[in-house]
Amino acid sequence: MQEMVKGANATLSALSENVGSVIVGLGWGSPTGEGDADVSVLLLDLNGKVRSDADFYFYNNPVAADGSVQLLGKTPTANGSEDRISFDLTAVPADVDRIVVTASRYNGAHFGELDDVRLSLSDGAGEELLRFAIDDVDAISAIIFGELYRRGEEWKFRAVGQGYEAGLAGLATDFGVDIEDDAEAAEAAEAQDDPSGTGHEEATARLAVAEPPRSAGGLGGPGGLEAVPSPRRPQDGRPQDESEPRKRSTRPRTAKKKITLPKAAKPSLAEHDAWKQARLFPVSALKSDHEREMRATSVLLSVMAQVPEFGRRLTAAFGAPAGRMETFTEVSLPHGDTPRRPDGVIRVERAGKLWTALVETKTNGNALKSEQVQAYMDIAARRGYEAVITLSNDVALEGSPLVDVKIDGRRKHKVALWHLSWAEVAHQAQMLIRHEGVGNAAHAWLLQELLHYLQHDNSGCHGFQNMGRAWVPVRNGIDDETLCEGDARALEVVESWERLIRQVCLGLGGELGQKVLPVQRTKRGTDPGTRRALLADQLCVEGRFQAELRIEGTPGVLGIVADLRTGRLRTSMEIPAPEQGYPLSWAKRLIRNLADAPATLHIETLVDGTKGGPRGTLERLRPEPADLLPKDNATRITGFRLSLLKSMGNGRGNAETGFIRSVDEAVHRFYTTVAAHLDPSRPRRSPQPKP
Repeated sequence: MQEMVKGANATLSALSENVGSVIVGLGWGSPTGEGDADVSVLLLDLNGKVRSDADFYFYNNPVAADGSVQLLGKTPTANGSEDRISFDLTAVPADVDRIVVTASRYNGAHFGELDDVRLSLSDGAGEELLRFAIDDVDAISAIIFGELYRRGEEWKFRAVGQGYEAGLAGLATDFGVDIEDDAEAAEAAEAQDDPSGTGHEEATARLAVAEPPRSAGGLGGPGGLEAVPSPRRPQDGRPQDESEPRKRSTRPRTAKKKITLPKAAKPSLAEHDAWKQARLFPVSALKSDHEREMRATSVLLSVMAQVPEFGRRLTAAFGAPAGRMETFTEVSLPHGDTPRRPDGVIRVERAGKLWTALVETKTNGNALKSEQVQAYMDIAARRGYEAVITLSNDVALEGSPLVDVKIDGRRKHKVALWHLSWAEVAHQAQMLIRHEGVGNAAHAWLLQELLHYLQHDNSGCHGFQNMGRAWVPVRNGIDDETLCEGDARALEVVESWERLIRQVCLGLGGELGQKVLPVQRTKRGTDPGTRRALLADQLCVEGRFQAELRIEGTPGVLGIVADLRTGRLRTSMEIPAPEQGYPLSWAKRLIRNLADAPATLHIETLVDGTKGGPRGTLERLRPEPADLLPKDNATRITGFRLSLLKSMGNGRGNAETGFIRSVDEAVHRFYTTVAAHLDPSRPRRSPQPKP
């Protein structure tokens, strides 16, 4: 791996032979765990300007129709979070000379408040090629991290590290993007396009762009929102009847694009509730694990091939190009004396070139087998395939591979090993059909059928569902105080806890259509294994797990504490005190906003100093909000802590009495009854009912 300094450049082909597609990661950490930024990409011509506003990719325009650029979203790392962007360099239009990669903060925040601001670039096999750390970013609200640029037939990377105090709007304007800064005017225009005003989310002050028009058969992707047709090019590509009303062509603007949520389902025509609708993917006849694996693989791969937005979304992170996708099952491939039959094969064709991945699937609690995955890695290497994708209910952790495989360094061709959890597959399907949209109604129906299949009890595709064999011994060791620091079983349980928290984030994020990420509060450069070992020792001493979730749109971080000694789960959130107004008004408004919260909600006033402030249950405070105020009027209120307690499940599995189910329900309950109502000026989406 090459360490870059500001101004340095590198030829990608000199670092790897697999640079037709690359993944760029922009990362940062935060001492408080709450820091965040938005990434964006600009495609520039020889004059250093965008060819049109459609060359500006970010939050609400995350994917190019030709697949050359795709924002893959955030993923947690040991030191914070990382935004990843997929570039298919073979698909970049010939008149694009440079690709500029940037990130920006919002609401007056600066990069100086973040730690470990960095960029990394990996090749199509997932091998990290270079890294660039950026310093001196104190008063900067937007940064050009780096740029990919052409030199003849080669692509090169330059480490830029240039800051902008004017933020993303100023940066984009310098590159020729026509920004609409008047959010109110944009809101009025949106209302004119949708006079009913129903089914929309309130705009926020973050930058958004109307998605560029694309043909009806074009490729979608994350954020596959409905395109806004221009007067010159209707969305379906047909000549437009002049008598038809034309929608206004919008510019990039500093207001988040509204997303129309699906309408409520029509009443059923069934005579009785016991009648079951016919399903495209029936699950009632599945009886064995082998049948479940075969059916799940076929169902998933079929939908990936038929819904380009979905297939591209799942494979872009693995280095697959944007192109025509075909998927296969029941494939026999030679391997020594005994042919091997992978569960599936994915092939993507673009410009006469093929990208191929073998798929190995597990359902229920079945674990991946190292020797089986190793055989597929060897087959892929011999046949020149690009990747092996494993798919199971387990959740991969950074620095902790699910299976150990050996890579033959003598082979010139590299094969990447990637993992998907069934929870991630369901999350991506939810994001598309419930919040972002797909190309047509048939695609939406296919995804809905897939989601129904994955969530059915008999599918075996329920995500992480077992805390492991060490769960009971560790729990008993904490109860009788015999668990010692350094016990390997405690480390195993800590890894299971981390997997559970990541799955909770996927589930809640899919329901809300918002970013939900675990907060990491570790020092820069901390090794994930070292961090987990420290948490395991802490579990042995204190007897409890802790985690924090950052949910986009909420005023604080959602904390989770699972105390194995008392058998109780605590979910909580600290919210800051308003900057204006009177303390009594704050208390009354808070109680009023929590009208639908459980009466047992615990509220504590946070004050300056070491002493805690007044506290009480919502039931007691409703008639007397003034009881939240300190008796000493000179004491400054800094915020409020809201907490809910519930009993913790003991079982290691996902049954009704299991620990996993109790954590998921506790987070879901706290968000829906408490966190979602803390800022009534901004309507929020409610999670879908639990299946």
